Amino acid sequence: MTINDLFKVATQAKASDLHLIVGKPPILRIDGELRMMPNTEILSRTEAEKLVFSIITEKQKKEFLENRELDISYEINGFSRYRINLFWEKDNVGLVARVISTDVPVLEDLGMPPIVHRLIEKDQGLILVTGPTGCGKSTTLAAMIQRINELRFANIITLEDPIEYIFKPVKSIIKQRQLGTDMNTFQDALKHVLRQDPNVIMVGEMRDLETIAATITLAETGHLVLATLHTHNASQTIDRIIDVFPPHQQAQVRLQLSMSLSGVISQKLLPRVGGGRVAVLMWECSRWTLISVNF
Repeated sequence: MTINDLFKVATQAKASDLHLIVGKPPILRIDGELRMMPNTEILSRTEAEKLVFSIITEKQKKEFLENRELDISYEINGFSRYRINLFWEKDNVGLVARVISTDVPVLEDLGMPPIVHRLIEKDQGLILVTGPTGCGKSTTLAAMIQRINELRFANIITLEDPIEYIFKPVKSIIKQRQLGTDMNTFQDALKHVLRQDPNVIMVGEMRDLETIAATITLAETGHLVLATLHTHNASQTIDRIIDVFPPHQQAQVRLQLSMSLSGVISQKLLPRVGGGRVAVLMWECSRWTLISVNF
């Protein structure tokens, strides 16, 4: 089977992820559970390398061999998209691919409450979508961007690693920038984004102090900023952001958040009766209650 064949099987099986590792047959994650892909055999080192190297360029291959990790996006035209992480384990190549629909998600289909719709009507402020890995943060964020795209004339700039959903302009201008191809670092992109006349900025993930600080500052400058963070609930999100900063900066960060934070949407995926999974949301818009603790 080719790599495209494996991706298609994963998509048709409604898997969220595909795993390829040497010494095991291809593995799917379906409804949160790992399952062996039917009618497949154990992958050898040679087979795994052939599959992995078939989807990357020579430049990407060189980067992968040097850095031992690589994040890319991949698309089968007219079928589906995939967010892929390549890695090494026991000196063998490995791959994990997240299946991404070619259709941009819709807030109503995700069961989002009215508060989410009201949040994205704002012209400025910081909106955070949080939760553990694999809980659908990127999907929720994409649905929010798409709703803005449908509702108003705006210049939307997304900073992603890698680009997942492809947006088609409706009322808005949308510029999607990918780490490694369109920008060198999130910090550099955030530093220069104000010169690109944005109304809405999406930060794929706030990973470090510099990115978090720049994101908060952008929200203070009169822009609507949407971002994701790996935390388990709304109150923990505030603590996580503040704790990233040195003690002498934390009081200032609390003040910045109290002025700029519009809302935190925390979500988890739970099994759905009859199959599949459904997002359970825990949202919080009471900024002062959360941020003033120990202030």
